[in-house]
Amino acid sequence: MRNKTLSIFLLLLLVLPMRVAAQVGEHRDDLSIGVNGGYVLSNMGFSPKVSQSLHGGITGGLSVRYVCEKYFNTICSIYGEVNYASIGWQEKIQTGTDQPVINANGQAEKYSRTINYIQIPVFAHLAWGKEQRGFNFFVQAGPQIGIYLNESTNMNYTTPNLATDGTGRSNVTIEQESKAVEKKFDYGIAAGLGMEWSSRHVGHFLLEGRYYYGLGNIYGSTKRDYFGKSNFGNIVVKATYLFDIKRTK
Repeated sequence: MRNKTLSIFLLLLLVLPMRVAAQVGEHRDDLSIGVNGGYVLSNMGFSPKVSQSLHGGITGGLSVRYVCEKYFNTICSIYGEVNYASIGWQEKIQTGTDQPVINANGQAEKYSRTINYIQIPVFAHLAWGKEQRGFNFFVQAGPQIGIYLNESTNMNYTTPNLATDGTGRSNVTIEQESKAVEKKFDYGIAAGLGMEWSSRHVGHFLLEGRYYYGLGNIYGSTKRDYFGKSNFGNIVVKATYLFDIKRTK
């Protein structure tokens, strides 16, 4: 029921601005394509909880935007991307007194998992300001899917220190450390805001901050499974360059 409600909401989010604009707005038929690149800070919503800091990775790919209408001062578009993204989680391994956990090998324990995806977001893109000469401010939101490519683990121990004398881990959830991704398809919702500078002769330069909330899990989440939840949360900062293929104004 939750997924059905979210699907209806996202469909309305994408369609309604275009429908309203189509009735009373100024028609546009502008198509732009380009490239984007940026940095992703990610973590996982595990239940049982896993203590984490943010995992850093790159993202980049192709962008396309179709501007269909200007409704009063609102420029209405559909914006999409096909990106490579390196996301995952990094564990914060500490004792109960917030000290590093020293392993039997004499090193402070470190663990991170990197999971690479092809991500495809599709957004309703609403902007206010200049269309072709100058700056505008925009917001966008919509669904995103992710297709698993591969994963890698970075750790410096073979057996975690779970000692109960105060030198071991305060968070003893370790099931995720040896467990490969089970669900290869990710999906969720994303929203962002940013600024755009446009020139008729050069193109469009966009700078954006975005947040993605995963609705799917990377592990099984039935009563028989260890984790009840294992979903992504991503903070993305990226820059985009678009050039016009077709322009009506």
